[in-house]
Amino acid sequence: TGRISFPTPLLLALSLLISAPSDALPQAPEGQPDPSAEGVVRELYDMVTFPKGTTPDWDQFRALFLPGSIVVLRSSREATSVFTLEEFIQDWLRFIEGSNIEETGFTERIIRTHATEFGDIAHVWVLYEAEIPGWGRPPQQGVDSFQLVRRDGAWKIASILNEIPT
Repeated sequence: TGRISFPTPLLLALSLLISAPSDALPQAPEGQPDPSAEGVVRELYDMVTFPKGTTPDWDQFRALFLPGSIVVLRSSREATSVFTLEEFIQDWLRFIEGSNIEETGFTERIIRTHATEFGDIAHVWVLYEAEIPGWGRPPQQGVDSFQLVRRDGAWKIASILNEIPT
């Protein structure tokens, strides 16, 4: 039939992201960090977006996560890779070095989010576009699912699940 088939959870995530208003949660005043779960996720995207000649501050990046957190990334059409936080950072470093990203920079832009907080847990869906400036390829869209826990008054990322629509 020529139709693209998405797994049911991905369809739900995409429908939430497409139908949710982009200003679903209040934002922090300009120049101040947003203490919400969504604010922590936005901070992460800001960290992994960097101009040429720089790379992310990995210690600041680590501070957004709980000890023992995991990251599950789509690695091919049929497979995912499961990383500890340190393995995920090492994977980023291999990507930066292997693709000479320090010379071009990297952009990962949030298109839309949908966040739900309940007590000390939160779930944030993100529809994003990633690209390497100057490579001449269109941005790659993806969906990230963040699970966060509030510890000592601050939201920390417990896990990230990633899917790339095909």
